[in-house]
Amino acid sequence: MTKEYVELTPTEQKTVWVPDLYIRQLREMKVMTLFEEISKLRLYKNSTLVLTKGATIIFKCDMDFVLYPLDVQRCPVDFSSYKYSENEMRFRWKNDNGLTFPKDFTDGFFRLPKYVVSFYTEQDPQTIHYGEDNHSSARLEITLSREVKSYLLENYLPSTLFVSMSWGSFVVVPEIVPGRMVLLVTTLLSLITMFDTVRNNSPDALELKCLEVWLISCTLFVFFALMEYFIVLFGIRYDKHWRVAAKVHHVHVAPPVQLQSTLSVSQNTVETPMNSSHAPQRENGLESTGLKVTGTNKVQPQEADASKASSIGNLSGNFQTTQHVTSVMTRRRFRNVADVALMYAGSQRGRLDQISLIIFPLSFLIFTIAYWTMYISESNVRKKM
Repeated sequence: MTKEYVELTPTEQKTVWVPDLYIRQLREMKVMTLFEEISKLRLYKNSTLVLTKGATIIFKCDMDFVLYPLDVQRCPVDFSSYKYSENEMRFRWKNDNGLTFPKDFTDGFFRLPKYVVSFYTEQDPQTIHYGEDNHSSARLEITLSREVKSYLLENYLPSTLFVSMSWGSFVVVPEIVPGRMVLLVTTLLSLITMFDTVRNNSPDALELKCLEVWLISCTLFVFFALMEYFIVLFGIRYDKHWRVAAKVHHVHVAPPVQLQSTLSVSQNTVETPMNSSHAPQRENGLESTGLKVTGTNKVQPQEADASKASSIGNLSGNFQTTQHVTSVMTRRRFRNVADVALMYAGSQRGRLDQISLIIFPLSFLIFTIAYWTMYISESNVRKKM
């Protein structure tokens, strides 16, 4: 051999033993051919054979998109033998230049649309069990990291602006219903459309994705702002019409008065004998008139039962009156509480808009800090795994 290596011809390649390469995560492989198969086999002076083939390989990778778009996908690719066990054949990466890339690659990684792809060769020996034996494997790990900047500009920034626009409704005068309602409803529909677009164009996941949680939360913030405006409108209507009508009705209609009287009548039997002469007569030396009155106060048993029934009726009437008074007082107390609540919440003199102008931005800020803290920490944990 005058050179460092010798190129073997296709006929000579058939006489050389080639290991049976098995890629566990392989889904499809196409060997590139032009006029003939694109491959070469070199025999070096140190008795090393190098086989090179041009092929397009499609791998299968299990991905989890719960943290989308903050997710980091790791795809292991195992190169091993299907026939020979670990005791008969071992696979390992070269210590130097285990992977070689074209010059347009930069330090073992390159960029795809919205992705940064990097490669890593595992130097520790790997063992895979399938069939009946353990097989040696050389593992290549492909890591796909998303470019978050594009998602920040396309999804997070517009949704944040929509939520901020909804806070402007608290400054609009509540009586201007079209202006305030159009602002809130348009913002709500825009967020719903954005959520539907993201859900249709993003990959599927077993749970709600990170971006979907954000959009749903933004939609809820705008929805609560709309509910707040409904409360304000109800308070204005109550303050202008229903409360005034209730006061007028209370003045013109007198409260019902119930009078209960108990009459106890004792029947007297009066006997008036009729005498022909009305002149006074003397009896036992005393003068008397012609009228003779005899009175009896006798209570029959039927009259005693009637008096008992009337007393029981009076007790039941008093109990019903007490219940009626209690219910009236409860309704009045509840009405007073409702009047105070609406006065300080939803009426024209209320402060619900002023309070909401402080509470809504503060709540959204707390939610934003908690959201990014939780998901970024989870993403960092998965990157280190």
